[in-house]
Order: sequence, then C-alpha cells, then structure tokens
Amino acid sequence: MKKNFKIFAITILLMGSFSCKEATKEAPQESTNQTADTTSVAIKSVLTAAEQEDMTPDEIIGRLKKGNENFVNNNLTQRDHSAQRRKATMGQYPKAIVLSCVDSRVPVEDVFDLGIGDIFVARVAGNIENKDIVGSMEFATAVAGSKLVIVMGHTSCGAVKHAIDNTDAASMNMNALSDLLAEIKPSVEMTEKNGEVSSKNIEFTNSVINKNALVTVEDIKKQSPKMAELEKEGKIKIVAAVYDMETGKVKFLD
Repeated sequence: MKKNFKIFAITILLMGSFSCKEATKEAPQESTNQTADTTSVAIKSVLTAAEQEDMTPDEIIGRLKKGNENFVNNNLTQRDHSAQRRKATMGQYPKAIVLSCVDSRVPVEDVFDLGIGDIFVARVAGNIENKDIVGSMEFATAVAGSKLVIVMGHTSCGAVKHAIDNTDAASMNMNALSDLLAEIKPSVEMTEKNGEVSSKNIEFTNSVINKNALVTVEDIKKQSPKMAELEKEGKIKIVAAVYDMETGKVKFLD
C-alpha cells in the first residue's frame, strides 16, 4: 500500500515538473506576440486642410509613385479604417482626383496605397470624360482643393478593345454602350497603325489605351476653362497614366 502511494506521489511530481517546463517554453512565445502587436501601428489620421494646402502637384505625383511601389511590392500601409472613417466625417481634403475605368481589376486606392479621404475617384468604362465627370473634377479641384487630376487607363481594357473591333452594341439593344464606344473611337483613328487593326494586336491596343488617356486629358481642359486656368497658374496638374494589370505598375505619360 505504501509502495503504491510512493509511486503515485512520484508520478504527480513528474507531471507537475513537465507542466512547469511546458509553461516556461510557451511564455516567450506569448511575449513575442505582444511585442509584435505593439510595434505594428495602423494609421488613424486623415488628410487635413493644412496638409493639402502645403502639397504641390509634383509632390503629390511623387507620393503616388511611392505608394504604387508599395502596392507592387505587396507592402501596403496598415490603416485603422474605423478611426479614419470617424475622423473623415469632420471634412475631406483629398490630394487628387482619379478618373479610372470601371474595370474591377483596377483597385484605385490600393494601386496608390491610399486610405479614406486621400483621393476622389470617378469611374466610367474606358476612362472617358463626360459633362458630369468634368463637373465632379471641377468640384474636386476648384471647390475641395485637390491639386492633381489623373486620367488612368489600364492594359487589357475591354472598352478600348471593343472600340478597336467596332463592336456593334446598338444592334444588341445597348445604345448607351454604343455611344460610349463612339467616344473612344477617335483615339483609335489617331493611333499610328502598326500591323493589324484589331484588339488581338496587343502593341496597337496598348498604344490606343495610351492615346485614349492623353486625348481625355485634352478634352477635360477644353470642357473646363476653370481647370485649364488653374493649371496655367500652376495650382493643379491634369495628367494621364496607365496601369499595367500584370505588373501592378502605374506609368505616368508625358
């Protein structure tokens, strides 16, 4: 009986010893996790009026290029969107407005590593301008203080491809789409022909995509004397860019 009791007691002691060792091994891991949590700080602030006022159009382009590098390298800035959302209710002071295609594969804010309140985004298939979009750009710049207007096309643009291939959308009872494609066709005509005039010709299609963004920039200036005036005064810039869907890079066009 005593022998059995001694064996039981030794077993309990050994189990307690192993438990203490396991707890000791787990403790550093707990500490490491706590350290990691405290070192990763999410941005809670949003752009202020003073910060917007201090930036120049060229400085903003530089910041957007750096943000795009972060996107390409899968190193997006950590943000506390709940905190930013609450602070943004007090007002908005975006640095730029981007006119992009509606393509779901072009996440504009992520492409430039931006958060809530950083930019205005307007979207339409083929990133073409219309009266409402130009009016929105006038609001963004002349009223809300944005310093940069970007017309951003993208590779593999479906709207541009259909414009190149002369898709007859009207025959499919899509008159509005037909009108939209007609807005892109002048860029097709103005692009130097290098081989087959078809969306299968990738080099030609990319040239049309570039030309379409540049033509849209000029059309915006024609439709908005106010923004053209602001650009002449050096207060804003209106530029074209193209997003490469394979690489994630944004190329600003001269």
